[in-house]
Amino acid sequence: MIPQDYIQEVVSRNDIVEVVGQYVQLRRRGRTYTGLCPFHNEKTPSFTVYPDTQSFYCFGCGAAGDTINFVRKISNLGYVEAVKQLASRAGMPMPEEDDKESRQRGRLLEINRNAARYFYEQLNAKTPEAAAARRYWKEKRGLSDAAIRRFGLGYAPEDFVGLLHYLRHRGFTEPELEASGLVKRSAKGNLYDIFRHRVMVPIIDVRGNIIAFGGRVLDDSKPKYINSPETMVYHKSRTLFALNIAKKSTSKRFILCEGYMDVISMHEAGFDTAVCACGTALTPDQVKLLSEYAEEVVLSYDSDEAGQKATERSLGLFAESPVKVSVLKIPGAKDPDEFIRTYGRDRFEAVLNGTANPTEFKLSKCRDKYDLRTDNGRLDYVREAISILASGSVSPTARDVYAGRIAEQTGIDKKAVLAQLEAAVRGAARKAYRREQRDLSRQGIAADIRVPYDRGGDAALGAASAARQIVAAMLQDPDQIAYIRQNLDLGTVVLPEMQQAIRAIFDCAQEGVTPNATTLSQRLDEKAYGQVMLAQAQNSDLRLTRRDVDMLLDRLRTAHPESAQVAGTSDDEFRSRFAALARKKVGDRPPEE
Repeated sequence: MIPQDYIQEVVSRNDIVEVVGQYVQLRRRGRTYTGLCPFHNEKTPSFTVYPDTQSFYCFGCGAAGDTINFVRKISNLGYVEAVKQLASRAGMPMPEEDDKESRQRGRLLEINRNAARYFYEQLNAKTPEAAAARRYWKEKRGLSDAAIRRFGLGYAPEDFVGLLHYLRHRGFTEPELEASGLVKRSAKGNLYDIFRHRVMVPIIDVRGNIIAFGGRVLDDSKPKYINSPETMVYHKSRTLFALNIAKKSTSKRFILCEGYMDVISMHEAGFDTAVCACGTALTPDQVKLLSEYAEEVVLSYDSDEAGQKATERSLGLFAESPVKVSVLKIPGAKDPDEFIRTYGRDRFEAVLNGTANPTEFKLSKCRDKYDLRTDNGRLDYVREAISILASGSVSPTARDVYAGRIAEQTGIDKKAVLAQLEAAVRGAARKAYRREQRDLSRQGIAADIRVPYDRGGDAALGAASAARQIVAAMLQDPDQIAYIRQNLDLGTVVLPEMQQAIRAIFDCAQEGVTPNATTLSQRLDEKAYGQVMLAQAQNSDLRLTRRDVDMLLDRLRTAHPESAQVAGTSDDEFRSRFAALARKKVGDRPPEE
């Protein structure tokens, strides 16, 4: 274990505003800083950094913690690895410690580096198999030797134990090899290579580590592709192929492709911001990752039905992202790779510069579904087109333009189209409001009932909110802890995570440790820690006095009958009860039935 005083020193030497500012564009607002959250897609900043407490909190997704937690989340690291990264940043030597997880990750990365070297050596071997693999890369895919080296492309021979023996001879154990995902154990108990007679593509993360592999057959046999399974170092839902190269480009317009081969072909043709999702479909985490580097993303999927469905799904994922999105239509070819090889780079660039925006793409796809020569076809087209235009992502000006176009296409009066569109927009707004209220309840908006005596504290407070305020008071002023411990009956604290948080703060005080975002992160589970960070964030501009503490303790005692009423309910039901009080306090109108 790393000594606690060392961890505190690491945190003190890495100002959270500076660390977060490397990844998020922050704007100062009084004593805090705000920006777009790097952990979920949003267009309005809900991510706040608090220099006074060296912590952060996102009111949109609940991500929270100290500098170490931020580095863990943003870089997908273990706790010790995050501490090491921050210690290195501050020029601090690491103390002697036993970090089993870090060693295991290091060994897996070393295995992958050796495996990549093996596949590259096999590609250049003097065998008929290797010659066929080289012809595949150079003739069938049209790649240069420079591109092959740049991507570290290779070949896995038709050998069940070739890689296995190669890695064994370099000192790796059988458990390590199994953990790497490069070998499997047969029903008879023997290990064997999973990649055989395939051209190989290393998957490299943004830090330059080889974390996995993809293998493709040289012909059209099945399965065409085999990919590494998820491991300690590879999480496909959070990985984008070739982002390690694309992030170095001066261009901020990224091209999102469907597969490795499309990406490699685009890079070979000079489009160095091409990337693709690892896994079968784009994920929210991959959208977040892409948003860190790109200002514009062009969706360049195959022109078949599967590719069009993938485009529609991806547009939905980018809807809440600040990134500008457009859709590439590829005429006369099934994918970008085929188009570039058939028509050349310049023609592809011309197509790239003529991409359609998401609304254009959706309306075009919608129009193609219906026969506008019939009344039913026109009415169905108008109905679906209006549902597209009613989306909050379409501006009023754009709606007016598209309404005119729909009127021309169908022969329906533009005023009638606009009237139906306005009704749809109102309906969509009501649905969005109800959805927002449900989300707020799930996020525990009841904590917004926060009224100390000097600000009208006689208003009713829920027991859950009072307990959260008690936590905030102890974090603000550790001198209050002894008094609260003496006067608080933990039995009046209904939520288990708040009980856990209060006990952890009491333990810190007893051990002479200051309770804060750093010390509590090592003592609490994720749910309880999130509640503590929420309490601290919501009270950042409010000082809770001894008088406030007395009021909160009294509220917990007098609210016990209410607590008894909800003791048997679920957490969501409990929070919904107090969410109603929160809405009443802030004057929100209730959602319509």
